[in-house]
Amino acid sequence: MPFEADRDVPGLIVKFGDYPLHHGGVGAIRSLGRLGVPMYAITEDAYTPAASSRYLKKAFVWPTTGAEAPGHLVEGLLRIGRRIGRPAVLIPTDEEAAVLIAEHQGDLTGSFLFPRVDPGLPRRLASKQGLHELCVEHGIASPASAFPESYEDIVAFADTARFPVVAKNREAFVRRSKPAVNGTTKIATRAGLLLLARDWGEEPGVILQEYLPREEAEDWIVHACFDQDSSPLALFTGVKVRSWPPHAGMTANAYVVDNPELTDLATRFIKQIGYSGIIDLDLRFDRRDGQYKLLDFNPRMGAQFRLFENESGVDVVRAMHLNLTGRPVPEGEQRAGHRYIVENIDLPALLAYRRSGYTTPHAPAKASGTELAWFAGDDPLPFLTMLARFVRPGAKHLYQLWRTNRRGSGTTTK
Repeated sequence: MPFEADRDVPGLIVKFGDYPLHHGGVGAIRSLGRLGVPMYAITEDAYTPAASSRYLKKAFVWPTTGAEAPGHLVEGLLRIGRRIGRPAVLIPTDEEAAVLIAEHQGDLTGSFLFPRVDPGLPRRLASKQGLHELCVEHGIASPASAFPESYEDIVAFADTARFPVVAKNREAFVRRSKPAVNGTTKIATRAGLLLLARDWGEEPGVILQEYLPREEAEDWIVHACFDQDSSPLALFTGVKVRSWPPHAGMTANAYVVDNPELTDLATRFIKQIGYSGIIDLDLRFDRRDGQYKLLDFNPRMGAQFRLFENESGVDVVRAMHLNLTGRPVPEGEQRAGHRYIVENIDLPALLAYRRSGYTTPHAPAKASGTELAWFAGDDPLPFLTMLARFVRPGAKHLYQLWRTNRRGSGTTTK
């Protein structure tokens, strides 16, 4: 590679909540670990795939829910920092971690390295309502949305809405402590919406959005890292071929595809809001009006970030580490045509998509190369650990999905 990382500055994977089968964290450990960067990670227990990676120097076992008091989480991070013994680059893998780091920059400075950003911006971006308001403010297309404050508001919405509609938890942290839905939820009928809404309490923490028909849409992703001036250090675009659960969940299969229009859109939006650090954007191209509509803005590393790497060997995690340690970030074209597969969810996704008839016109007919989320010849244990742990929760998740479909909606978790 035409660059060397600073091996005196370790990396720390920061995650809150119980999701041990997270391939993004494993990817980050491998990405920097292969450069000789000492890697540490917060894990639910000592037997997660991340904890088994040969590139992990130490796992800090710290079970959390994401609903703990911020002060408790900050103090836990500081304790870990003292055990590492030198400033480490923080790599959050969920919205709660990204929001906590931004809002407590003063407490964490000195013990850790991280991009500096307006303390309130990541929370606003992670909020479905906050993101929608920013899109309206800056002229970025997004699905039509409603933000009910009561059950009566939901009834009024249901009386005029065109079904199906989509429901999402509105805020980071709240989705952990008082989730209204399990994740992005497609609701097919008025009766189905009102039935689900009865469990949402007096102040439903949901956003209700128009559903963009999959027959008239195509899912795109943008992963990037921006410097302190909100200029791109590395920026990549790709098309999502399959997700699990279908059409709204985690990426199961995707390709790198050049998309100058998306590059321009993301660069302009980031400059307007003044963000720095890593982003993971989900957009849906609506063929009915020819617009890319921003669905989600994740102010952190995305689970499928290893799909993207430029000709110089830079991905978004490497770009951030290089930048925060004062090293130049080599430029280069993205690897167009490269494919990413998440082994444990792509097979059920493939079967579901074949039944639905969904197609992705922009996906290449043949991959120029393939990156697997779990299996790596130089680091096989995370793959084996994933297999050992996947069977039971995987079956449970499929059962929950079946039950939700029986009630007239389709549920995904992200």
